[in-house]
Amino acid sequence: MVSLLSPANPMPHSFTLITTIAVSFGLALLMGVIANRLKLPVLVGYLTAGVIMSANTPGFVADMELSGQLAEIGVILLMFGVGLHFSLKDLLAVRRIALPGALVQISVATAFGAAVALSWGWNPAISIVYGVSLSTASTVVLLRALEQRGLLKSVNGSIAVGWLIVEDVAMVLVLVLLPPLADWLRSDVSGATTDVSGLSLLISVLFTFGKVAIFIALMLVVGRRVFPKLLWYVASTNSNELFILSVIAVAIGIAYGSAMLFGVSFALGAFFAGMVMRESDLSHRAAHESLPLRDAFSVLFFVSVGMLFDPDVLLEQPLHLVATLGIIIIVKSLAAFLLVLAFRYPLNTALTVSASLAQIGEFSFILAGLGVSLGLLPVEAQSLILAAAFISITLNPLIFKLVEPAQAWIRSRSGVARILERSDDPLAELPTTVTSSYVTNHVVLVGYGRVGGHIGETLRKEGVPLVVAEQNRETVEGLRKRGIHAVAGDAAEPAVLIQAHIARAAMLVIAVPDTLRARRMIETARILNPSVGIIVRTHNEEEATLLRKESGGMVFLGEHELAFSMVRHVLANFPKTDMDAEHPVHEHIKRQGLT
Repeated sequence: MVSLLSPANPMPHSFTLITTIAVSFGLALLMGVIANRLKLPVLVGYLTAGVIMSANTPGFVADMELSGQLAEIGVILLMFGVGLHFSLKDLLAVRRIALPGALVQISVATAFGAAVALSWGWNPAISIVYGVSLSTASTVVLLRALEQRGLLKSVNGSIAVGWLIVEDVAMVLVLVLLPPLADWLRSDVSGATTDVSGLSLLISVLFTFGKVAIFIALMLVVGRRVFPKLLWYVASTNSNELFILSVIAVAIGIAYGSAMLFGVSFALGAFFAGMVMRESDLSHRAAHESLPLRDAFSVLFFVSVGMLFDPDVLLEQPLHLVATLGIIIIVKSLAAFLLVLAFRYPLNTALTVSASLAQIGEFSFILAGLGVSLGLLPVEAQSLILAAAFISITLNPLIFKLVEPAQAWIRSRSGVARILERSDDPLAELPTTVTSSYVTNHVVLVGYGRVGGHIGETLRKEGVPLVVAEQNRETVEGLRKRGIHAVAGDAAEPAVLIQAHIARAAMLVIAVPDTLRARRMIETARILNPSVGIIVRTHNEEEATLLRKESGGMVFLGEHELAFSMVRHVLANFPKTDMDAEHPVHEHIKRQGLT
């Protein structure tokens, strides 16, 4: 048998797969670079590359069947990444706002989407699936937007991410329920009578849930024990290639096995594979090592989505597209904005969360594709969803840029601000039982996260009077139950620092690494208390220099403090003998007072 790569046969007769991958990556790179230069999300470039390769535009036409299978791998790795980063702890930290907020917002967006679709003459089943497809935002777009603005580790970022985690879990449930409900819903789409009775429908749904439950139980009971041990065993071989291979093999293997054995979607199987992997102490390495491959196949997923987009929808149904965009950008965002304010969170939190949700992405694509394959969505609806996703993702950076001007505009109308921010919030001020002696010469600590929490606990043990200013209301409630004085709100707003009695404080400790907000806090503190001592945390050398110049206080840079602590430990424990009593290291120890 002659090898395909032998001199006798240097080129295969058919290389459609290689052509599809090569053109997809090449065009995605080109359009992604252009999108990046235009300050747009690179996902816009990937989607555009897919449009160029589709049958709806002149020029090269990719193999849709092959592209679809490559996209499935992209979905598997994309959902594996979502599961790998799914943190139940982070979700529980914001559960009181993220869980009810996301569920209500999904319901509102679905209802509006279904109502609009019904007004177009679509069937109820199509309308509902269409509405659900518009109700969930893209986790990928959100994470990149928050990272670019340094908000990922902030309270606002945590709430937005927790909100989308709830949306993702809800969409996973929809993907599970849709296939067993397909026959019943299809009868509504076609208008024909159906033999599907209520009992048989219930049995079908329960059977599906039973298979999913067995799969989940196996993953949680067996998978949580087996796969982390597998990672440790492979890691002990000291082979990076084998480690990466084990991560990818588990992700794709579980997704495939779940689909073949339990009838679970590839997406759900991959999501639980990621969740199981997270239980391992090597999960961070797994996430890091698999990221390039996940990103590469995610690109193919978004390119294949672009191939499904029909540009004619822009000309043939402009009003339908405008209405769809209105639901995504206005209805969803407004619902989230009002819900966050209803939970008494600050105005900037409400604006950040609402901007985060003003787009749709990967789950909308997956759900729309499943709807079309099950006969529950017409191609026309899928084209509208894809077009709306394309435009909303493109506009999302602009919407984020409007957060600050919108906040300034609202605050300039004090009456509107008072109504929106609910100044009667009991957590926004210290209880009347707090004595004036306690809130004099105290420390105002801004932020009670990982760093602020350690600072606060140490100060308490030392008996230092402390008032915490924290945006997370659940954290504030927990602190008050423990007898720690705390106020809820954004300390960048003067009212919050005033409630923390910054005017009588001895020191302001800013434990949140947000330079813009820190500068506002420092400005307010200096006006109200010129002699207050200021300590600031930052992650960036340039920001540290700026804050030192403006605050006149101590600025701690994380990397520097870690290096200093490690060096101090080395110097303090450097072995000393009679032979090297005058060793330069020991001379340095004496000068530093580390003995």
